[in-house]
Amino acid sequence: MNSRLPPGVRAAAAVGALIALSVYPGAPPARAQADKVAHGLALQAARAKFVVLKAKKAFYTKRWDLSALPSYHPKRQVHGTLRMWGSNYIEDSNLGKYWEKGFQKYEPGVRIAFHMKTTLAAVPSLVFGVADVGVGRKITFAEQLMYERYKNRDPLIISAATGSYDVTGWQPGYGILVNRGNPLSCLTMQQLDGIFGAERLGGWKGTSWHPEVARSSRENIRTWGQLGLTGEWADRPIDPFGLNMRYHQTTEMSDLILKGSDKWNDRLRIYANYVTKNGRLGRNLKSDLAHDRYGIGWVAAPTFKRPPQLKVLAIARHPGGKCVPYTLETIHDRSYPLYSQIYMFANYGKKGSIEPLVREFLRYVVSRQGQEAVERDGKYLPLTAKVAWAQWRKLR
Repeated sequence: MNSRLPPGVRAAAAVGALIALSVYPGAPPARAQADKVAHGLALQAARAKFVVLKAKKAFYTKRWDLSALPSYHPKRQVHGTLRMWGSNYIEDSNLGKYWEKGFQKYEPGVRIAFHMKTTLAAVPSLVFGVADVGVGRKITFAEQLMYERYKNRDPLIISAATGSYDVTGWQPGYGILVNRGNPLSCLTMQQLDGIFGAERLGGWKGTSWHPEVARSSRENIRTWGQLGLTGEWADRPIDPFGLNMRYHQTTEMSDLILKGSDKWNDRLRIYANYVTKNGRLGRNLKSDLAHDRYGIGWVAAPTFKRPPQLKVLAIARHPGGKCVPYTLETIHDRSYPLYSQIYMFANYGKKGSIEPLVREFLRYVVSRQGQEAVERDGKYLPLTAKVAWAQWRKLR
């Protein structure tokens, strides 16, 4: 490693090397992977290019029926500057400005000061008093723990939009990929736990430990025969693929399928982003999985650049339940279990009060008018009436 690099860059490069060069059976030798080392600052530069290419484009032109969502009418006139911190995808796209201009039609005395670099700032900015609203993906264990220790309460959490179907970066849903020759067409959430997970003593819900979700190794699923496959498949080991443990997607998938335990199958082949020779982000998970007949992988935006050798499985929430395919419609209505979403966070005041400017803005975001802005931007998906009304009731 170049000793002339600043210490922080050298450290980032070292971490990237450990992640990107993880060895598994059948992997190319380390020398062949040397051009895929994930140097931290180079990754950030490549990521910035990727965001610019997508940020202003409306990927979805479908218009959803939003008539049953609550309609925004101000409870009171407010004024001032709303400080928003968090996900860069809100300001890099048109959505932040759409929300600001739309809200100003009702509240002309309000402006939004955007500080949108990373979702990692969404919750800490509230803790340290520099933000009124934080925007990001699901709150992590560490973020919630920090908030609880400083505030002695939980933050207000609002679902602001459903994640995308296939726009990488914009919180796309998660899909399960297998070889097209695999006889399976559907798996249950319980089976996904058995395939990707391991025995556990419990799991986390927020910062609370739940021993009742413990399970033994007898529930592990390690061969295709355990899923009912016969013939050549019966005794074949399952080769699981996923993303490295430092990405937030892995924590979110643990919450979804492993009961928040973070107990993964020890044969999981983990992948990280790297910078290609043309300066773009690369990741070999789908291409490697395409050449493993007995593999199975979870990935965000499974239909995006999917190799023809792979198919996306339908998912059932419970044994015997309906098998729901991964489609734009099932992500939007959240009937597909592995959807994602974008959140807004805010502080509660004394006795559960919400600062009037914040309350009015959040009511606007989850209203029909605010969700029309989500639809117009064309990357996240608008809330359903059921979800929107549930958020609205939090803001009374």
